[in-house]
Parts: sequence; structure tokens; C-alpha cells
Amino acid sequence: MDMQSKPKVIASIADLEKASMPYAQKLARDYWQSGANEMLTVAENKSAFDYYKIRTKVMTDVSKLNTKPKTTLFGKTYSVPIGIAPSAFHQMATDEGEVATAKAALSRDVPLTLSSYSNKSLEEVKAAGGDSVVFMQLYVFQNRATTEKLVRRAEKAGYKAIALTVDTPMIGKRFADEYNEFKLPGYLKLGNFESAASGPIDIGMTPGSASKKAMAAENEEQDAPTTTSEANAIDPRLNWAETIPWLRSITKLEIWAKGIATAEDTEAAIAAGIDGIWISNHGGRQLDSTLATIDSLPEVVEAAKGRVPVHVDGGFRRGGDVFKALALGADFVWLGRPVLYGLQYDGQKGVELALDIIREEFKYVMAMTGTVETSSINRKQLVRIGPAIQKL
Repeated sequence: MDMQSKPKVIASIADLEKASMPYAQKLARDYWQSGANEMLTVAENKSAFDYYKIRTKVMTDVSKLNTKPKTTLFGKTYSVPIGIAPSAFHQMATDEGEVATAKAALSRDVPLTLSSYSNKSLEEVKAAGGDSVVFMQLYVFQNRATTEKLVRRAEKAGYKAIALTVDTPMIGKRFADEYNEFKLPGYLKLGNFESAASGPIDIGMTPGSASKKAMAAENEEQDAPTTTSEANAIDPRLNWAETIPWLRSITKLEIWAKGIATAEDTEAAIAAGIDGIWISNHGGRQLDSTLATIDSLPEVVEAAKGRVPVHVDGGFRRGGDVFKALALGADFVWLGRPVLYGLQYDGQKGVELALDIIREEFKYVMAMTGTVETSSINRKQLVRIGPAIQKL
């Protein structure tokens, strides 16, 4: 962005979005902002927070607030229970791409999860972000050799865990990507798949992608050439019984399930030996008209019963949103689009700005609720108004 065109004050993530998105390339802007179908879930991920109201507490000494998470993450206590969620193609925003994002994470002492579809390699990002770069987000390809190579590289580079994306048997139907016939701009690359030995990588965005053809063929009970073991396309055959043991056989990294939204899947994941639960609906990009993640959170926490950590992403734009998630039992909150807004706005400094905004808002809410430690945040500090969640 032209420095002269920047607003004098960016007070909120909403301000940051307004200041950055008009300057993004249309292809990138539509890719980042879009979701599945009519984007009901994209909107509700944000609006659902408004049904939860915060109860204040006054006349409490809040001169010293401790924003550090109530639990460690891989043995480290970060500055705040907020991390950077995985998102693809950061070089569409800035030349430094994920390296800039990682530097911001390190600067603000928050953890980062790297997307499989990063423009910068996992090694470059780890070198830039140090012990802030902890998770490698993973899609499992039909070509398991390509996936195995990526996992082994992540372990060698010093990543702590795999964030296995479990909500993507196929890529969601995203109208904007179809209208734009989304393709990664020719001047960019997939940083983790440069080796010719990997073969072409199908990112599954366009109607003609191998991932979508494979699913269509399976639904029609037809054979499809793209479902062979050589295809670097998302594998729709993932399951708890086979996939988790296979991953355990190739790595010592922790394995977390990213994309859990129900008590039933929480139980299944824990039974399969998952090390952590990450509640997500992929930013509303997979299934439309599904639950907002803040509404999935209570039943997942109840089902987990403290046996594994529970993290969450989806729609977080304010420090109050973070407070509400922690009150409902989340151990950690992850930011997706706000990071991209910052990255587009001013690279590393923009990401730092996004993190600073939410951190300061979070501290403000802690003060207004008389909460000195994050470990003291609890459900009694919330009420719910409006429609209740009821299973049928």
C-alpha cells in the first residue's frame, strides 16, 4: 500500500480490513474473503460471538494483568493465548510472504502454523520464525510419498506438530474462485513442493482440479485416472483407523486434528490417539450453513473432558472474541484473515499491528471483567442471549 494513502489511525481489525483489501489484487482478495456457497458460515463465524455477552466485575485491582496462556504449548509459554492460523499464498500480499508472517510471530511471541500451500518453504519460514513456528498444517495426498516427504522435512526442520486437516475430503464450492478461475499467479510457486520428484501439485480450487474430479468419479462409482497413488491431489479416503497409524509410523511429531466441530468427532479423534483438538470450519470455506466455531466450542470442550488441549479458529476479530472462547473452555485461539489483512497492509509490520490490536483489546476486556490471570477466565463471566443451540 502507498504510505500516503494509509489512514492516520487503525483502531480495529475492521479498520485494517477496510484499509488493506481494496489494495489487494482481485484474485487474491476474492480468494481470502470468500467462503463456501452463499458464505452464511463466513458471516456467522463472526456474528455468533454477539450472542455471548460478557459480565463485568468492578473494584478489582487490575493494575498488573497476566495475558500469558493458562497452559504451555510444546513446553513454551507464549505472550498471549493467540496464534497465527495457517493460510495459503502469503506472497500474494507481500514479497516476503510467510517469512514476514513468521518474523511478526517471533517479534510478538506468538505461535504460527504454516500452510502446506505456503509460497515460502517450511525451512525458510522456520529459520525466520524460530520457536514461534510450531505447527505444519497438512493435507494428505493420494500420493502418500509426497505427503511423507513433507512430514519428514517438517520434523527435521524442528516443527513440533502436524495439524492434520480433517475437514477437507474435497475443496469446498467457492463461487468466487470459480468465477475467477483461480490459479496461483505464474510468478509465485508452491514453496514446499519445488522438487520435480513430487510431480504437479493439485491445489483443488478450480472445477477441473484433480481433487474435484476424483470426488465426482467416486460419487458416480466410475474409475478416474486422478485417483491413482501417483496423484498429488487431496485424498477423500482419510479415516481414523488408517490415517493416524500411518502418520504415527512416519513421524514422532505430535498429531493434532484440525477441523473438528462435534462431540462425536472429538471422541473419535481422542480414541484414535490424537494429541490435540483444533476446532475449525476452515473459515467457512468448506461447508456452508454449518455451526460457527464459537457455537461448536462448548460441546467439543465437554466431550474432550480435559484429555487433550482444545484450540479454535474462525471469525475472531476482537479481543472480546478471544475472551469469550477462553471462557467457553478453549486453551488457545488462532487468527486467520486478520493476519492477511495486516500482511496486505504493511507486511511484517502490518501483521504485528493486527496482533497488537487484538492483544490490547484482550487486555482491556480482562481489566473490565476484573480478571488478572487468563487461567481465571471461566463460563460464569458470560451469558448467552438469543437462540439456543439444540440438537434434533
